Amino acid sequence: MRIFFKTRNLLLLMAMCVMPLASFAQIGVGVSIRVGPPALPVYEQPPCPTEGYLWTPGYWAYGPVGYYWVPGVWVAPPRVGVLWTPGYWGFAGGVYAWHAGYWGPHVGFYGGINYGFGYGGVGFVGGEWRGGAFAYNTAVVHVNTGVVRNVYVNRTVINNTSIVNHTSFNGPGGITARATAQEQIAMREQHFQPTSNQFSHEHTASQDRTQWASTNHGTPGTPAMDSVNGRRFNQQGRIAQGVRSGELTPHETANLEHREARINHEVAADRRANGGTLTPNERGRVEHQQNQASRKINQDKHNNKTEGRAER
Repeated sequence: MRIFFKTRNLLLLMAMCVMPLASFAQIGVGVSIRVGPPALPVYEQPPCPTEGYLWTPGYWAYGPVGYYWVPGVWVAPPRVGVLWTPGYWGFAGGVYAWHAGYWGPHVGFYGGINYGFGYGGVGFVGGEWRGGAFAYNTAVVHVNTGVVRNVYVNRTVINNTSIVNHTSFNGPGGITARATAQEQIAMREQHFQPTSNQFSHEHTASQDRTQWASTNHGTPGTPAMDSVNGRRFNQQGRIAQGVRSGELTPHETANLEHREARINHEVAADRRANGGTLTPNERGRVEHQQNQASRKINQDKHNNKTEGRAER
């Protein structure tokens, strides 16, 4: 009997050790999640950084810290010709279970969840493989046409280019969608697990407190990124909520970023000229410039709130 229990515990330990490699964002052995994931946050998509990258939408994962947001990100697929089927939460039998995402020749069932940017709940309309190159539908996805040349426009598809708060799980109380016959066929095709970059991306998010639902209350600090370990697309996420939110417009954000860059450049030049430190006069000038920038931000936000009330 003692040998049996030792063997069982050893097998359980081995299963727990290999789980992160075998299942993407899966909950631990023996854990039942009885509280559903938060609604999908509002955010905009950063432009595709390079040819061949595919968009993988953000999602709520679960770990020892509870739910945490894994930013939407552009990633390199494991091979030519495959598409990403996003993971999704399903509610059944009183518990929430995660169905891991995967790569495959066709997009399978992902719970009917509207992740936006071409993932409207069924299939993917953000682009397609044409031979050995991926073509991007710019009616749906955001690309920098100065970098990405292989594009087309298909406006007959649902033009959902931003996420709005909505239910993030399938099942009673959520999205009541079932797999179509075509999705069932896609689910039986050969699949490829997420890439090492995707695993790393999820792990990084799990360590960032600003991504934890317990900290951000459904509004993650970084909703999207242009690439794994790349640029955090958080300011643009706030812009996606529009003028009525009282936040900055894209033009105001560009001015702010330019002003900050100029101040930082002047500070660096002053420090170099003074052996790595600032004189009292230089510190005063920097503080004055920063105070001016803060006042400008607050004034822009006040104006936007006023405009928002006027629109109503």
